Amino acid sequence: MLVSWDFALLIAMVSLGTALAALWVVSFLPGWPRAEGRAQPSNGDGDANTVFLFEEGILLDATPAARRLLAQAPEADNEWNCLCALLSPRFADFKKEMGRLADTGMAELDEEDGPARLRATWAGGVTRISLMDGDHGTGERMIDPQCLAALNTELGILRRVAAQMPCLAWEQDDGGNIIWANRAYLALVERTIEQDETLIWPLPDLFPADGPQEGQTQRQSVTLADGETRWFDRSRTHAAGVSVHFALPADAIAQAETELDKFTQTLTKTFAGLPTGLAIFDRARRLVMFNPALVDLCMLDPQFLIARPTLAGFLDKLRDKRMIPEQKDYRSWREKITALEREAETGLFQEDWTLPSGQTHRVTGQPHPDGALAFLFEDISSEISLTRGFRAEIDMGQAVLDSIPEAIAVFSPAGVLTLSNRAYTTMWGSDPSVSLNQIGIHEASRLWRSRCVKSDLWNQIRDAVSGLAPRRERHATVRLRNGAALSCRVAPISGGATLIGFRQVDAEAKGEKVLSGAHS
Repeated sequence: MLVSWDFALLIAMVSLGTALAALWVVSFLPGWPRAEGRAQPSNGDGDANTVFLFEEGILLDATPAARRLLAQAPEADNEWNCLCALLSPRFADFKKEMGRLADTGMAELDEEDGPARLRATWAGGVTRISLMDGDHGTGERMIDPQCLAALNTELGILRRVAAQMPCLAWEQDDGGNIIWANRAYLALVERTIEQDETLIWPLPDLFPADGPQEGQTQRQSVTLADGETRWFDRSRTHAAGVSVHFALPADAIAQAETELDKFTQTLTKTFAGLPTGLAIFDRARRLVMFNPALVDLCMLDPQFLIARPTLAGFLDKLRDKRMIPEQKDYRSWREKITALEREAETGLFQEDWTLPSGQTHRVTGQPHPDGALAFLFEDISSEISLTRGFRAEIDMGQAVLDSIPEAIAVFSPAGVLTLSNRAYTTMWGSDPSVSLNQIGIHEASRLWRSRCVKSDLWNQIRDAVSGLAPRRERHATVRLRNGAALSCRVAPISGGATLIGFRQVDAEAKGEKVLSGAHS
């Protein structure tokens, strides 16, 4: 049967309309590809929407998703360094492959602990880097908005902490390359390079490779471009397959330690030149410091002192060297050691040790901070010898005065009785050597006046001794209350002192005038 051309044309139009309607409906089904916005250039990775274009480290272009990802990267001086800091922890060989991309032309990397895949190509000096989520299944991945918001909030807090903390923090891979660093580390790196240099990734390692062991701290220095030296206390730990390093600023501590070392050196030099032997024992009573004078005075072996002996061992060694007074028995010697330590703790210990060699050492114990003890050994043999010589001369002079029958009293320029003999004590019944108080010319003249008949001689002697009258030699005779005549003489001597002598005489036999209100 023949079909007319009109009917055939109608059938064709209806079929075309049905096909177009079906195509329109199918386009709304899940999984049907649709173009949204401008088309993304493809390079064999059509499922990637995170694409970067770089030329010699300069970002030429990037997709919106790529720019959002780049905004989450740690701070750096350019976009390439930001991307390196962001991708190096995720893709272990990222820096290595990027370094030889110009030779290989293409590189593909898989994320170590995730499904993502990175593809990089190089053409005409332009590097194209694309990131794919790696989910090649048919199902859709959904992320809970609340979980994503919580993760972003925590990420913001951690970034603020890492950016603002004053200590340096950085991560290194197994090859020793820095894969992440905080703002403090970046700021310090910028101060170590010259002004005409450019900071590039990977970042330079500011500290020696042989750093501290895990859980330990090591003091290390960094020299800046201007020559300044900064000190840090560096520590390290391992986490998630990388080495995490921290460096706390220690400039103040290092300066304090330097000043302490200088002060210690000054004290050491000062102690080395002292003639007094010094021995300092810590709280545990071990020798922590000594000077050369201690070796010379006590004749000890320096190696013995360097070995830090205890206080008991130190004193035992002195006893062996006969540099300490001998005790009657060992028990009393040990008691002496205990008493020595106890008295030194309260700052009350001081003794003069007369040694068998004839030397005399003065030992002084003084408490030091934190329970330490310091002992000073001073050789006072010369002082003792000189003192003994003076004492012998004084005793000899006193013996000479005591042998003179004339009663003699010597007064200082201040009018104080400083010297008298046995005849004076016998005559006047006063011994100045046993008196607890000083005897002046006023007290002495009152004693003389009380034993004699009234006379102006005592006032004249008092004025002469006190400097109120001319210093000249005088002779006079007064009478005691028992009727005996007493001859008196006043003689100025060297140093402004005055000697007064008394002697009982027979005045009439010698034709002398006995004063009772008169003087010559």
